[in-house]
Amino acid sequence: MIRLLRIDDYSQVYKLWTQIDGMGMRSLDDSKEGIEKFLKRNPTTNFVAIEDNQIVGIILCGHDGRRAYIYHTAVKVDYRKQGIANLLVEHVKDSLLKEGINKVALVAFKSNQLGNDFWQSVGFTKRDDLYYRNLSLNSNNK
Repeated sequence: MIRLLRIDDYSQVYKLWTQIDGMGMRSLDDSKEGIEKFLKRNPTTNFVAIEDNQIVGIILCGHDGRRAYIYHTAVKVDYRKQGIANLLVEHVKDSLLKEGINKVALVAFKSNQLGNDFWQSVGFTKRDDLYYRNLSLNSNNK
C-alpha cells in the first residue's frame, strides 16, 4: 500500500534511511523538524510504502511551482525487486501532474550504481551539460 508520508512516520523513515548504504543525510534538513517543515511545504508529494504493517519504502519530493526535486528515495533491502520504488515514483509523478508541475529532477551520488541504474530504468536521463553546485548556509549542518 502506498500512502502520503506523515510526520508521525518519521522514526520509521529515519531508521530506514540510516540502513541504506550511501544515503546522504544532513543533520538539520533530515531532522524531524526539517522533515516536518518539508512536509508542510509539500503536503501532497511525499509517500511511503507499507507492507506487513511497517514502512518499507519512502520517497520525498518537493517543488517550487515550476520544477520538482526528488530526495531520499529508499526501499528496505528485503523488499527490493518487487516494484515498490516504481510505485513510489508513479505516485510522485501523478501528484506533481495534478499540481501542474511538468518536470522533476534528482541528484544521485556517482558511486550509487544501484540507484543510478534504477533512475535510468524509470526514465530519468543523466545530464552531462550541467554542473551541480552547492552552498551550505549553516556550517554546522553536515
